[in-house]
Amino acid sequence: MVITHAHIKTMENCEYPDGYLQFQNEKILSVGEMAKMPADDEIFDASGKVLLPGFIDSHCHIGMWEDGLGFEGDDGNEETDPITPNLRALDAVNPLDRCFAEALQAGITTVVTGPGSANPIGGEWLAMKTYGSRIDDMIIKAPVGMKFALGENPKSSYNSKNQTPITRMATAALIREHLKKAQRYLEDLSRAEQDEDYDPPEYDAKSEALLPVIKGELKAFFHVHRADDICTAIRIAKEFHLNYLLIHCTEGHLIPEVLKSEHSDIIIGPVICDRSKPELRNFSAALGSELEKNGISFALCTDHPVVPIQYLTLSGTVSSAEGLSPDAVLKSITCNAAKVCGISDRVGSIAPGKDADFILFDRDPLIVCAKPTDIFIGGRKVK
Repeated sequence: MVITHAHIKTMENCEYPDGYLQFQNEKILSVGEMAKMPADDEIFDASGKVLLPGFIDSHCHIGMWEDGLGFEGDDGNEETDPITPNLRALDAVNPLDRCFAEALQAGITTVVTGPGSANPIGGEWLAMKTYGSRIDDMIIKAPVGMKFALGENPKSSYNSKNQTPITRMATAALIREHLKKAQRYLEDLSRAEQDEDYDPPEYDAKSEALLPVIKGELKAFFHVHRADDICTAIRIAKEFHLNYLLIHCTEGHLIPEVLKSEHSDIIIGPVICDRSKPELRNFSAALGSELEKNGISFALCTDHPVVPIQYLTLSGTVSSAEGLSPDAVLKSITCNAAKVCGISDRVGSIAPGKDADFILFDRDPLIVCAKPTDIFIGGRKVK
């Protein structure tokens, strides 16, 4: 099929005011100016419409905290143990949660979801499509990251239980302890492989789950709000040579020079919220604008259900009202989101070889009343 006469924003620093998009077997074949359109038996006329890659919510908990179900649908935090790297979002996400349909109708074709921030180490995250009924068939990448958390959430979760951690010191210490255990576990495994007289270590599910993290193969997703917690995350990541991502980064505007010098990957959001706890006292919807002024790129998230996932573009509009450029808004929910989450080989922009996930609008997608007129996932028209 070929989409014709669309205003195509590829999100790869290339735009076609009158362009075509050809796709087949779930993948994009080519994109370009109408004058160079290849022959095809099936044409979809998109005259007067804007074509964009499907939007990505780079950090949410969709399917983990199911809408309207209370405790029965709450599978986001295992608050019986502060260290749970062996837990997998894959075993908890319910793809039939009605919020997936709401996300899809808003043009969100990819979500990155997983456990919450009650535990210093919370478990594996995944990236998935928003269309389907069986999660195994919707996965883009699993695991896509390992959740770590600093700041108030671990403290408040375990303070009432009279259990470690109840301080920032203990939270960081627990993370270090288990990363070090995983390092030693790996050393013992390697030695056993090389020396037949050396017994391998007893199986440890937690250390096993952390092996790809300490090898740099799996990104460490750090939940951080306060500036000092941001710096602690960077410190731990450097100590253990981790590939890391800073999530929320609420006080990032207070230390832009740190973020810039460390070349940190960043997700900001939610931006439609109140200052509900002390570590959010410096929250500002202008965070994105301040980062952009300092030459720092980032992705934007809803943190659903904190902000309902269908308001991802509204979050971008709010950021734009506070000074963030429209181009940066669109990048934060497409190419930047794919890049920081390690899925840019599949989604996030319009390019040959990538998944045929794209959306069409009949107006500026950042206008509050805008909704996609047409949605394609894997080359299939789902709206």
